[in-house]
Amino acid sequence: MADAVDLFTQHWNRERPDVDVSPMAVIGRVQRLSRLFEQELKRFFSEFGMEFWEFDVLATLRRSGGDEGLTAGALIKVAMVTSGAITNRIDRLVAKNWVERLPCPEDRRVIRVRLTPEGRKMIDDVLPKHMDNEQRILAALDLPAREQLAGLLRTLAESLGDGVPD
Repeated sequence: MADAVDLFTQHWNRERPDVDVSPMAVIGRVQRLSRLFEQELKRFFSEFGMEFWEFDVLATLRRSGGDEGLTAGALIKVAMVTSGAITNRIDRLVAKNWVERLPCPEDRRVIRVRLTPEGRKMIDDVLPKHMDNEQRILAALDLPAREQLAGLLRTLAESLGDGVPD
């Protein structure tokens, strides 16, 4: 079996045999898979009238926000976006009535974001279906292969500084 990356590396090996293009076998595939995953997830989430980033924020609040929610700063760390981007995202989720902003009782300068009942219902309804979709996407790999790949990707991500968010 061969894929596009095999073809690209073969071409480079022919044209520039003096350059080691072997990293392309990993990085090229990860980049291509990222785009393919994005396409699959975009199509899936559109069935629920949502974007992937919306699911991501709702899921973050559901799994770690509790009843008091999270600060925008905490959401920025998890989402790896700018403060302007998170403000825009929160605004759009507020408009859909999936989240609400609340002043922090301890510090009026801090705003917390939490799920509304509608947002909680949305994430609770979509999550199991999303997991079924991800199972479908990964169906070509059995469980041991998935675990091995997850471990290798974790090692690579940690080596580039992607640790557990504070």
